[in-house]
Amino acid sequence: MSDITSSEIASRDVHQHLLAVLNTQQARFRVMEHEAIGKCEAVSEVRGTALGQGAKALVCKVKGNGVKQHVLAILAADQQADLSRLALHLGGLKASLASPAEVDTLTACVFGAIPPFSFHPALKLVADPLLFERFDEIAFNAGLLEKSIVMDTQDYLRIAQPELVDFRRAQDAE
Repeated sequence: MSDITSSEIASRDVHQHLLAVLNTQQARFRVMEHEAIGKCEAVSEVRGTALGQGAKALVCKVKGNGVKQHVLAILAADQQADLSRLALHLGGLKASLASPAEVDTLTACVFGAIPPFSFHPALKLVADPLLFERFDEIAFNAGLLEKSIVMDTQDYLRIAQPELVDFRRAQDAE
Protein backbone atom coordinates (compact mmCIF):
# COMPACT_ATOMS: atom_id res chain seq x y z
CA MET A 1 0.00 0.00 0.00
CA SER A 2 2.98 2.35 0.44
CA ASP A 3 3.68 2.94 -3.23
CA ILE A 4 3.57 6.73 -2.93
CA THR A 5 6.73 8.81 -2.72
CA SER A 6 7.03 11.55 -0.12
CA SER A 7 7.00 14.26 -2.79
CA GLU A 8 3.67 12.92 -4.09
CA ILE A 9 2.02 12.86 -0.69
CA ALA A 10 3.05 16.45 0.06
CA SER A 11 1.23 17.66 -3.04
CA ARG A 12 -1.74 15.33 -2.58
CA ASP A 13 -4.91 15.92 -0.63
CA VAL A 14 -4.75 13.18 2.00
CA HIS A 15 -8.52 13.21 2.45
CA GLN A 16 -9.21 12.69 -1.27
CA HIS A 17 -6.51 10.02 -1.51
CA LEU A 18 -7.96 8.17 1.47
CA LEU A 19 -11.45 8.25 -0.06
CA ALA A 20 -10.04 6.95 -3.36
CA VAL A 21 -8.31 4.04 -1.57
CA LEU A 22 -11.43 3.14 0.41
CA ASN A 23 -13.67 3.30 -2.67
CA THR A 24 -11.22 1.26 -4.77
CA GLN A 25 -11.07 -1.37 -2.01
CA GLN A 26 -14.88 -1.38 -1.70
CA ALA A 27 -14.76 -0.49 1.98
CA ARG A 28 -17.94 0.01 3.96
CA PHE A 29 -17.66 3.54 5.35
CA ARG A 30 -19.36 6.89 5.67
CA VAL A 31 -17.94 10.41 5.78
CA MET A 32 -19.17 12.84 8.41
CA GLU A 33 -18.61 16.58 8.42
CA HIS A 34 -18.41 18.45 11.72
CA GLU A 35 -16.69 21.36 13.42
CA ALA A 36 -12.91 21.09 13.70
CA ILE A 37 -12.72 19.77 17.25
CA GLY A 38 -9.36 18.60 18.55
CA LYS A 39 -10.38 16.48 21.53
CA CYS A 40 -11.29 12.80 21.06
CA GLU A 41 -14.15 12.98 23.58
CA ALA A 42 -15.84 15.92 21.84
CA VAL A 43 -15.38 14.44 18.35
CA SER A 44 -16.87 11.09 19.36
CA GLU A 45 -19.89 12.91 20.77
CA VAL A 46 -20.39 14.83 17.51
CA ARG A 47 -19.96 11.60 15.49
CA GLY A 48 -22.39 9.73 17.71
CA THR A 49 -19.81 7.01 18.31
CA ALA A 50 -18.34 5.57 21.50
CA LEU A 51 -14.99 7.01 22.59
CA GLY A 52 -13.47 3.51 22.31
CA GLN A 53 -14.38 3.37 18.60
CA GLY A 54 -12.11 6.31 17.88
CA ALA A 55 -8.80 5.39 16.24
CA LYS A 56 -6.21 7.69 17.79
CA ALA A 57 -3.11 8.08 15.56
CA LEU A 58 0.26 8.82 17.14
CA VAL A 59 3.36 9.46 15.03
CA CYS A 60 6.29 8.12 17.04
CA LYS A 61 10.03 7.67 16.73
CA VAL A 62 11.60 4.47 18.02
CA LYS A 63 15.37 4.57 18.67
CA GLY A 64 18.17 2.58 20.21
CA ASN A 65 19.69 -0.88 19.69
CA GLY A 66 20.43 0.10 16.10
CA VAL A 67 16.73 0.82 15.49
CA LYS A 68 15.65 4.13 14.02
CA GLN A 69 12.03 3.80 12.89
CA HIS A 70 9.09 6.15 12.51
CA VAL A 71 5.82 4.50 13.49
CA LEU A 72 2.19 5.43 13.04
CA ALA A 73 0.76 3.88 16.20
CA ILE A 74 -3.03 3.48 16.29
CA LEU A 75 -5.01 2.80 19.44
CA ALA A 76 -8.52 3.21 20.81
CA ALA A 77 -9.19 6.80 21.85
CA ASP A 78 -10.20 5.71 25.36
CA GLN A 79 -6.75 4.18 25.93
CA GLN A 80 -3.30 5.61 26.65
CA ALA A 81 -0.17 4.54 24.77
CA ASP A 82 2.73 2.90 26.56
CA LEU A 83 5.57 4.03 24.29
CA SER A 84 8.14 1.89 26.10
CA ARG A 85 6.12 -1.24 25.19
CA LEU A 86 6.01 -0.04 21.59
CA ALA A 87 9.78 0.53 21.53
CA LEU A 88 10.43 -2.88 23.09
CA HIS A 89 8.24 -4.64 20.51
CA LEU A 90 10.13 -2.98 17.65
CA GLY A 91 13.54 -3.80 19.15
CA GLY A 92 14.33 -0.23 20.20
CA LEU A 93 15.19 1.19 23.58
CA LYS A 94 12.85 4.16 23.67
CA ALA A 95 9.99 5.74 21.78
CA SER A 96 8.82 9.32 21.72
CA LEU A 97 6.27 11.36 19.83
CA ALA A 98 7.57 12.79 16.57
CA SER A 99 8.04 16.53 16.15
CA PRO A 100 5.37 18.59 14.37
CA ALA A 101 7.73 18.89 11.37
CA GLU A 102 8.19 15.11 11.21
CA VAL A 103 4.42 14.60 11.51
CA ASP A 104 3.88 16.98 8.60
CA THR A 105 6.56 15.30 6.45
CA LEU A 106 5.32 11.74 7.14
CA THR A 107 1.56 12.31 7.07
CA ALA A 108 0.93 15.68 5.34
CA CYS A 109 -1.69 16.21 8.07
CA VAL A 110 -1.97 18.45 11.09
CA PHE A 111 -1.94 16.74 14.47
CA GLY A 112 -5.43 15.47 15.24
CA ALA A 113 -6.38 14.96 11.58
CA ILE A 114 -4.11 11.96 10.91
CA PRO A 115 -6.04 8.95 9.58
CA PRO A 116 -4.99 5.44 10.71
CA PHE A 117 -3.35 4.69 7.35
CA SER A 118 0.30 5.10 6.39
CA PHE A 119 0.85 6.51 2.92
CA HIS A 120 4.58 7.10 3.48
CA PRO A 121 7.13 4.31 2.96
CA ALA A 122 9.16 5.40 6.02
CA LEU A 123 6.15 5.25 8.36
CA LYS A 124 5.46 1.77 9.78
CA LEU A 125 1.80 1.16 10.70
CA VAL A 126 1.02 -0.62 13.97
CA ALA A 127 -2.29 -0.85 15.80
CA ASP A 128 -3.33 -2.01 19.23
CA PRO A 129 -5.70 -4.99 18.82
CA LEU A 130 -8.19 -3.73 21.43
CA LEU A 131 -9.43 -1.15 18.92
CA PHE A 132 -10.81 -3.95 16.72
CA GLU A 133 -12.17 -6.25 19.44
CA ARG A 134 -15.01 -4.17 20.90
CA PHE A 135 -16.85 -2.55 17.98
CA ASP A 136 -17.93 -3.42 14.43
CA GLU A 137 -16.92 0.05 13.25
CA ILE A 138 -14.04 2.38 13.98
CA ALA A 139 -14.09 6.16 13.61
CA PHE A 140 -11.26 8.52 12.77
CA ASN A 141 -10.36 11.91 11.40
CA ALA A 142 -9.92 11.67 7.66
CA GLY A 143 -6.97 13.92 6.91
CA LEU A 144 -8.95 17.02 7.87
CA LEU A 145 -10.04 18.15 11.33
CA GLU A 146 -13.59 18.76 10.11
CA LYS A 147 -14.11 15.40 8.37
CA SER A 148 -14.37 11.99 9.97
CA ILE A 149 -14.85 8.52 8.59
CA VAL A 150 -16.77 5.77 10.34
CA MET A 151 -15.63 2.51 8.81
CA ASP A 152 -16.24 -1.22 9.08
CA THR A 153 -13.55 -2.67 11.36
CA GLN A 154 -12.86 -5.72 9.19
CA ASP A 155 -12.53 -3.55 6.08
CA TYR A 156 -10.01 -1.37 7.89
CA LEU A 157 -7.90 -4.39 8.86
CA ARG A 158 -8.08 -5.79 5.32
CA ILE A 159 -7.09 -2.54 3.63
CA ALA A 160 -4.61 -0.96 6.06
CA GLN A 161 -3.00 -4.24 7.20
CA PRO A 162 -1.44 -2.83 10.37
CA GLU A 163 0.93 -4.91 12.45
CA LEU A 164 -1.05 -5.71 15.61
CA VAL A 165 0.93 -4.74 18.69
CA ASP A 166 -0.39 -4.54 22.25
CA PHE A 167 1.07 -1.19 23.35
CA ARG A 168 -1.67 0.35 25.47
CA ARG A 169 -0.93 1.33 29.03
CA ALA A 170 -2.33 -1.09 31.58
CA GLN A 171 -5.52 0.36 33.08
CA ASP A 172 -5.71 0.68 36.84
CA ALA A 173 -8.62 -1.19 38.37
CA GLU A 174 -11.16 1.43 39.41
